[in-house]
Amino acid sequence: MMSENKRQTLVPVILSGGAGTRLWPVSRRAHPKPFMKLVDGESLAEKTFRRALAVTGDAPVLTVTSRDYYFYTRDLYDDMVGEGHDHPFLLEPVGRNTAPAIALAARFLQDRLGPDVLMLVLPADHLIRDEARFQAAVAEARSLAGRGYLVTFGIHPTQPETGYGYIRKGERIADSSGYEVAAFVEKPDEETAVDYVQSGDYEWNSGMFCFATGVFLDALQTHAPDIAKAVRNCWEGMDSAQRPLEIPLDLFRACPANSIDYAVMERAANCAVVSGDFGWSDIGSWKAMSELYESDAAGNRIHGKAVVVESHDCFIKGEGRLVAAVGVHDLVIVDTGDAVLVAHRDRAQDVKEVVNQLTDLEDQAAEYHQTVHRPWGSYSILEDADDCKVKRLVIRPGQVLSLQMHHKRAEHWTVIRGVAKVRIDREEFLLHPNESTYIPVETQHRLENPGTEDVHLIEVQTGDYFGEDDIVRYEDIYGRVK
Repeated sequence: MMSENKRQTLVPVILSGGAGTRLWPVSRRAHPKPFMKLVDGESLAEKTFRRALAVTGDAPVLTVTSRDYYFYTRDLYDDMVGEGHDHPFLLEPVGRNTAPAIALAARFLQDRLGPDVLMLVLPADHLIRDEARFQAAVAEARSLAGRGYLVTFGIHPTQPETGYGYIRKGERIADSSGYEVAAFVEKPDEETAVDYVQSGDYEWNSGMFCFATGVFLDALQTHAPDIAKAVRNCWEGMDSAQRPLEIPLDLFRACPANSIDYAVMERAANCAVVSGDFGWSDIGSWKAMSELYESDAAGNRIHGKAVVVESHDCFIKGEGRLVAAVGVHDLVIVDTGDAVLVAHRDRAQDVKEVVNQLTDLEDQAAEYHQTVHRPWGSYSILEDADDCKVKRLVIRPGQVLSLQMHHKRAEHWTVIRGVAKVRIDREEFLLHPNESTYIPVETQHRLENPGTEDVHLIEVQTGDYFGEDDIVRYEDIYGRVK
């Protein structure tokens, strides 16, 4: 065990990834659960970053995410703390579960701050209501991590829950409110979950952790040497001068995919659990999401425009359109404009099966919303027909779309706000409001916003195929050229 002779640096590590398929149609692969706006207008990613900033002191916050989510996450941080911040990013090229992601973060921090630096691992899609109690739990975890423990946060169960893993507490740790971990337990059935709650010996497994980088990497080497070796290869194969730092695809793809629980925590002898009662939720279903909203006298919880007639205990979430419910009960109704979900509250966990079927059908509703965020801004789909596709593009100041070409579609651009700089083949010119241009099939083109206000542009695509995979990129400031 380590001795805590001095207060060690604590660095929050935010893990931001995963599709959140149980919260479809709001959460989709291109804009997943961490970026969902809650009832107060703030996303889970923003809340997690604020929570991390509150425990850092002067240390940076390290975020592990993918290139697909990097630019949107960076922009969220920029809006919160200003551009030019020193909060680093580590980008995964593919998902390999939590053990490799946390191990690469540990390598990153150990390389820069040494093996004694403590890391606080926080998923980006969790909600915590009582920040003061959370800070107290972090302080206790920090103390135990300084003594050489691999610390996890247990949540005192408020009800029998079959959707969570559990932690069985062992002996109380001296000079601490934490406990040794007796066992990690898989998701139980209903009867077993009731027994767990009644016993008082079990906590929900929150998926949050605190430990020293050197202690964790030593445990990984002992209990999952194949992952440790693959992670070491990835680290040695990186270009450490990159910003953000990107993990090499081929090396990371060779890394075994495993969770930190299976790879390390369930096998290590020096695990501790700090119990927390700070209003934690992983918001893993629409039933859990609905509980964040106030209910009316009939138990209905409503966000958006809705008319409810002789209905009770329903959750209705609409975005723009009116939703009417007549003579129904215990339903989840979610309308995003391009998709509508209707599910029984007790079947909310099964929404992921809808996404599985859409994926099998190669339906873009599994991945994209009507409005899709891109590094340069966003586009909204106004019409998607067999013979044309119409989008409204918003390009932020100073941003540039890739130099690209399409094999199967031509495009017509009309500026409605701002001034756009356009390149078609080797010709460049400015396009003002109410001015248009045409880009033929198999013609290189690029769009840029050289001004200080957003450019809004209507794009009409014509041809026989309008998929996002019909893009050949030649130059791209966001690193998307393959």
